[in-house]
Amino acid sequence: MVTIGALSYLAGALAQFFLTVLLTIRRPQSPRARWLILALALTGTWCALLALQEQLGLFSPPVLWTVELIDKCVWLAFLDKLLGENPGGPYPRRHLGTGATRAAIELLVLALAIYAWVAPYPEQSFPPSLPILSELVFGQVVLCVIGLALVDHFFRHARPDQRWRIKFLCLALGGMFAYDLCLYTNALLFGRINPDLWSARGAVAGMIVPLIAISAARSPEWNLDLYISRRIAFHSAILSAVGVYLLAMVTVGYYVRTFDGEWGPVIQIVFLAAASFALVSLVFSAHVRARLRVFLSKNFFNYAYDYREEWLTLIRTLSDARSGLSLEERIIFAIGRLVESQSGVLWVKEAAGDLSQRATYGSPPVEVAQLKIDDPMIAYMIRREWIVNLAELKTMPAAYDGLARPAWLSPESGAWLLLPLFRDESSLYAVLLLTESRAPIHYWDWEVRDFLKTAGRLSASYLALEDAGRQLTEAKQFEGFNRLSAFVIHDLKNLIAQLTLVVRNAERHQQNPDFVQDAFKTLDHVVERMNRLMNQLRNASPGAIPQEVDLLKVIKEVVAARRSELSEFVTEGLKSPVIVMANRDRLFSTFEHVVQNAQDAAGKYGRVTIRLEAQGEDRITIDVEDTGPGMSDEFIRTRLFRPFDTTKGITGMGIGAYESREYVRSLGGDVLVKSEPGKGTCFRIVIPRQMDSVHQGLRLEGKV
Repeated sequence: MVTIGALSYLAGALAQFFLTVLLTIRRPQSPRARWLILALALTGTWCALLALQEQLGLFSPPVLWTVELIDKCVWLAFLDKLLGENPGGPYPRRHLGTGATRAAIELLVLALAIYAWVAPYPEQSFPPSLPILSELVFGQVVLCVIGLALVDHFFRHARPDQRWRIKFLCLALGGMFAYDLCLYTNALLFGRINPDLWSARGAVAGMIVPLIAISAARSPEWNLDLYISRRIAFHSAILSAVGVYLLAMVTVGYYVRTFDGEWGPVIQIVFLAAASFALVSLVFSAHVRARLRVFLSKNFFNYAYDYREEWLTLIRTLSDARSGLSLEERIIFAIGRLVESQSGVLWVKEAAGDLSQRATYGSPPVEVAQLKIDDPMIAYMIRREWIVNLAELKTMPAAYDGLARPAWLSPESGAWLLLPLFRDESSLYAVLLLTESRAPIHYWDWEVRDFLKTAGRLSASYLALEDAGRQLTEAKQFEGFNRLSAFVIHDLKNLIAQLTLVVRNAERHQQNPDFVQDAFKTLDHVVERMNRLMNQLRNASPGAIPQEVDLLKVIKEVVAARRSELSEFVTEGLKSPVIVMANRDRLFSTFEHVVQNAQDAAGKYGRVTIRLEAQGEDRITIDVEDTGPGMSDEFIRTRLFRPFDTTKGITGMGIGAYESREYVRSLGGDVLVKSEPGKGTCFRIVIPRQMDSVHQGLRLEGKV
């Protein structure tokens, strides 16, 4: 069966060896770091030997005494290195580490080691149960006193700003020497070593390891670069506290049951249930966890934040659009989390210059809809680019150039921090108000301020990008509406032109039955087109849902609509429809515009020809040729399809060609133009067709 002493020393050995390996793989260059590793390794070896001795009794007393003496000597040498090379102390170099002092300590250790080997021992002669050699014990007491004196001198003579780095190391070494002093002083008084003190010694050696690790991590001049995970430290602290709490409650419950007679078991159950409820409440309390997190950051780490973890969490929070929170709420939550604040308000600068409340998080008791840009508090933050700590403003107004607390923040509001969010230098984009922290932040310094400023700048960039995206979306919506309006106006212009032509000829031909019949057909066509335009305006997405359209029928309707300006109309080879997938009205407008432009270019005595042909099995080409003056390549390349660029003066809008080409391209086709000055122009419209349509050719000719 394993003894309690063996388990205690085994735990101490494992802890010492773990820290030894951890520091060794960092490859330290500092002599102090190497001495520390050597001391830890020797203490681990000594604990391992005693664990084996407690369980198996393998070693003789001289071996164990010698290893312990060498271990203490190395720890004293490590303290000597700290005293001699510590740049923070005011004393001269090697003030305590003189050659005579070191030589005396080394001679004492050597004498005790020799005495351990030459002194007579009983057959069963090692602690804890048998008489001990008082000379060896007295030597151990002297070494412990020297160790305590060195630890005290090292801590008291360190600079105050350096003590937070070394205080846990001093606590660990002082505790180790003090425990040994208590152990061996007790042995001198009673003539034998106390077995309980002896068995617990290994566990004490293991308990000092975390303290040494903290000081090693806090001392960059040791070149150890030791990293301790804050998350592991936080959860380990919680588990340790829970364990101590449960142990205490079980102990109290045991004594309650033992000494309260017949009521004892009932009282014990009630007590343990109440203790469990209290434990659960504490563990799940955000306030308690926040205080523990602040305590660990303040006392166990070089810096207030684990910047890698915090930065990744900040970015992940700001970009998590699936959280159900708006970006503004995520900004309040993410920055508030850095200082344990659980609520806040965000004001964002508007186009007019003032700041309007954009979002709140956590129900802060602040109801301010707008902040004036010329408010003294806002002007101060812009001028100084400074975070205003309202608690600090109250106690140290001189640090804020005599700035007064703003009237729009009442003392009952719980307001704590006013953080300006700058997108770039001196360009204020928003102001964030955070309420009081769940745990007092005692380390409010440059590190916290700079981290909050950096987080604020990142948040401002996220806000600016979202606002720019929102503005771009709105601009695209307005652009789509404006384009639709322009196309509708263009179609209305054509319809008005047709009605104008009817009105102009009505006086001369009103007695002509054929004219009256054509006029009614024109009016019917105009009404139908107007109704379709109204549908387009309601849907705001003309052509979004294509359907099967007979292309030949559409071209016939275009020719019929332009009949008043065509003296002759001939069809050849028309036997079956050609089906394409398109919006009928948009397709009609496209061909009507191209034909109208061809007629305008050809003039009164020119000629316009429309030709439809199959191109392979899946495409149809429609050529619209005119005998007009033609266009140069530069005009076709730079101006023909440019929107709102027209050669027709105030009668044209410059969007017909552009709209026609864009719509044909949306169908998967294209508009090609071939023209030469003085030789006319040919518009070729290429459109995909349905595969089951019959391949037929149509030749339409008309003289103007």
